[in-house]
Amino acid sequence: MTARWAPRALALMTIATVLVYGAFTALRAAQQPAPTAVVVSDKELAAAINTLGAFDFPARMAASRTVRRAAPALAVPALAAAARSHADSFVQYRALVLLAGFDDRATPDVMQSLMKDRNDRLRAVAYAWFEHHPSPSAVPALLEALPRETSEFVRPSLTRALAAQKNDVRAIAAVLPLVTSGEDFFRAEVIQALGDYRVTSARDAILAVAKLDGPLQDDAVLALGKLGDFSVMESLAQLQRTVARERQPAIAAAICLLGANCDAHQTFLRETLRYAADTAGFQLLLRSTAHALGELAGRGNRAAMTALLDVGIPAGDTARAPIALALGVAAVRTPAGLLAAIADRKDQDAAIELLRDAFDMLEEDLEEELFYVDVRRAYWAAPEGSAARRVAEAVIQKLEF
Repeated sequence: MTARWAPRALALMTIATVLVYGAFTALRAAQQPAPTAVVVSDKELAAAINTLGAFDFPARMAASRTVRRAAPALAVPALAAAARSHADSFVQYRALVLLAGFDDRATPDVMQSLMKDRNDRLRAVAYAWFEHHPSPSAVPALLEALPRETSEFVRPSLTRALAAQKNDVRAIAAVLPLVTSGEDFFRAEVIQALGDYRVTSARDAILAVAKLDGPLQDDAVLALGKLGDFSVMESLAQLQRTVARERQPAIAAAICLLGANCDAHQTFLRETLRYAADTAGFQLLLRSTAHALGELAGRGNRAAMTALLDVGIPAGDTARAPIALALGVAAVRTPAGLLAAIADRKDQDAAIELLRDAFDMLEEDLEEELFYVDVRRAYWAAPEGSAARRVAEAVIQKLEF
């Protein structure tokens, strides 16, 4: 799933997030059956779309399930119309998210038509969709939007969409200066995106940030690892000798991403996560280590995914929240990796519950919808009665997809 995201959720992780996590764990709707072939009528679809904005959470989720199971020929035009003109702005937003899951030929036109909409949520989804579906034809509209988008909830999706156009010189020329200018929150998003899409021309600018102690150092260090340019190894080794304890996990993950002494660095990250989770007073180290392991897990590192599960499942609430969040970030980047990691676990239900906790906190509806699409595809692709189908079914049930 390209570089499916949600890193800003980790950047915003605070004690308030932990409290929100605790509240969400008490609010569980009934489990739903695995996907089945059903017939959804015009009236049922229309009613479901209107219910996407319901105050009642179970009602909203049931409505989403109905829409997902409708025939594409029926659902796509209805969702497109709702996204463009429904009277309820939240229904517009949810309809657009669900439309993205159908991946229809008409979707690009709908997404591009909503880039200038007054609804922040719609613009964010439209930009994010073009991150996952890069198209040269969308670049002029994305570039036009760049000077005017200042919302912290919208601009990250826009800059990531431009970074995803890594072969378009216009897009990269617009994004590269943002590594060293602007607010730190936005700079972090740009740095992460350039690393995710391996925009190697950004190496020198990101390396300069990585050498500076501050809130962007971890993002820059991890981005260097994701770029895959081994020439930065000496710089990372120098940093490893001098940075604070809380910065060490990012450097270990970056060096592992570059393919150097990965087993030792994975062991360090796993044991550090376990220690920080079991010992009071190490919350910053816990978050940075979980984040670093999440970056590795999101790129197919099975050992990192397993470490998050092994430590996160038995952890208390304070430690569990950042670990769950890191697991969620990894899962939306690699649904297949997540399914493989939990398929043979004896504590599979607990592992899926940890993922559910993550999704309660992420609030990245588009990323979660695309995750669900991949899991449902895995369910139908797997032989009936197979372990692969059973784990996909279990995820669908617990996440109420």
